[in-house]
Amino acid sequence: MQGPAPARSNARLDYYERIARHDMAPLWEVLRGLVIPQPASPAIPHLWRYEDIRPYILEAGDLITAKEAERRVLILENPGLAGKSSITRTLYAGLQLILPGEVAPAHRHTQSALRFVVEGSGAFTAVDGERTIMQPGDFVITPSWTWHDHGNDSDQPMVWLDGLDIPLIQALDASFAEMYPADRQPVTRPVGDSLARYGSGLAPLDHPPRSRTSPVFNYPYRRSREALMALAGGPIDPHRGLALRYVNPETGGWAMPTIGTVLSLLPAGYETLPYRSTDGTVVSVIEGEGVSQIGDQDFQWGPRDIFVIPAWTPARHHATTKDAVLFSFSDRPVQEVLGLWREERMAA
Repeated sequence: MQGPAPARSNARLDYYERIARHDMAPLWEVLRGLVIPQPASPAIPHLWRYEDIRPYILEAGDLITAKEAERRVLILENPGLAGKSSITRTLYAGLQLILPGEVAPAHRHTQSALRFVVEGSGAFTAVDGERTIMQPGDFVITPSWTWHDHGNDSDQPMVWLDGLDIPLIQALDASFAEMYPADRQPVTRPVGDSLARYGSGLAPLDHPPRSRTSPVFNYPYRRSREALMALAGGPIDPHRGLALRYVNPETGGWAMPTIGTVLSLLPAGYETLPYRSTDGTVVSVIEGEGVSQIGDQDFQWGPRDIFVIPAWTPARHHATTKDAVLFSFSDRPVQEVLGLWREERMAA
């Protein structure tokens, strides 16, 4: 695949012009760029420092209402994917602002979405008739084609990280969307219903799985952190730190069919060995401070910062003075189903 390029004689160039009129092109001229020996993502490593971008998030609240915008979000656009509204080739990320008293109108779409709460406490997301109150560090799921709206009944702004499979669904030409006839959908189940039914190692008797998405749509950070810290004294992966994946309790698989989510702990002073995988990964810092070497760049990070590791880019992480807790998401579930996912664990 990587031999010398075919010579371009005048006869060949004339031939290319003639077949182009019939909407054809010679594979041998482009094959080396299509079938490559290893991934070469156009996405690049990048970090968004929350203290730098927070003023712009709040300023958006003065410029446009949540209802007018439908979703008041600032896209985290990878510098290597300018104009693509993407943070990796298959994933979208943005920071959404809901001010006190506001409602982001109900709608649904084929894209699957996650919300990871960055700042504020007490706003809600409603999904298919159930409302959940959101706290910092909570991981909230909006499954594909489910009605959902957001509102803020607290007295402070709420900011959360949105993660969606928008670029993947665009590539598949499978996008559908619909607005609900009212701003808010009816609430038909009490707060905490799904967590009580499915989130305690129990499930309703004789209940078949509803979908490939977890029936638990809010994984509270308090509970997730307790589980992580309970394992802190045990073995730790030298390349990934102590990492737990969020699961669908009905199947034991990933919580979402197209987006894999992970909660990781790096003890203070711990430094991982270099690691790379084919799933481009978005990381949100919950606690602690540290530095990550991604490719040939170093990024210093702290709470609420967000950074991206492009596919097949070596990365190593060092928690400095405090334990670091990181939330991350990637397209690993899709790659695993297709038999494409790979990892490489490197020496120091």
